[in-house]
Amino acid sequence: MSDAPGPVVIGFDGSDSGEDAIALGLRLARAIGARPLVVGVYEDEAPISPARVDAEWVAYGRRHAEEVLEGARRLAGEDAEYRAVGSSSPAHGLHDVADGEGASLIVVGSARHGARRRILPGSTGERLLQGAGHPVAVAPRAVRERWEAPVETVGCAFIDTGDGREALRWATRLATRIGGRLRVITVAGRHAEVFAPVVREEAEETYIAEARARYQKALDGALATLPAELEATGEVMTGDVVDCLAALDDRDVDVLVTGSRGYGPVRRVLLGGVAARLIRRAAAPVVIVPRGGG
Repeated sequence: MSDAPGPVVIGFDGSDSGEDAIALGLRLARAIGARPLVVGVYEDEAPISPARVDAEWVAYGRRHAEEVLEGARRLAGEDAEYRAVGSSSPAHGLHDVADGEGASLIVVGSARHGARRRILPGSTGERLLQGAGHPVAVAPRAVRERWEAPVETVGCAFIDTGDGREALRWATRLATRIGGRLRVITVAGRHAEVFAPVVREEAEETYIAEARARYQKALDGALATLPAELEATGEVMTGDVVDCLAALDDRDVDVLVTGSRGYGPVRRVLLGGVAARLIRRAAAPVVIVPRGGG
């Protein structure tokens, strides 16, 4: 997130999930002082003629996308920009717009069959979460019911790795920009969840205590690097990592920031095991941050 934030690119397809994306995208755009850019993507190649572009098919797709965007305009008003974009897929179209505009982040909704107040990315979100060059935010189902709710508390899932530190940097910039609170959370998994051996109860408790101490030390070190004016707290939880993070809802954080996989292309989103499971269960909006360069 730069000092002069690029637009928040919002994918809209006319569905309830698209409305969730608009609601979250507008909240984030207001929070960081960015321009909301609502994008409707239409297919620019006819499926019956893969070797060439069918002009009539493309024209129909564009008209439909523009009609869909009129529905978005009735929801979001004139404070947002609207753009119909032709592409081979919605994910590709959103990615191209975000690249061309230097977007702060891309926002999409959850799959239509997902549980209420939970995240379940659809096909567009899944594809964006496997290679986007910008942070990707996924809105839980029915987040549109909190249309006007401000973004005040930013959560960050932290682990002392390069990608965990990149997530913390991004969450810190977001919390600083909005003048809000930052809640940094580390989860120490139980012994059996890490190694799955047969161990005595006292050995497991010893492991948990030692792990909590290590994580607390790393968390304290990370908090010490944050700006003094930022209201920030840290917490080490114990349990299954995904269970703990997925349980956080709007009473805990307004958005939860997490990093990408620890290997893969730099400056690209690539889900690791924890993020991949979290993005299918979280109650709070989740932002996946691309890998850092260092």
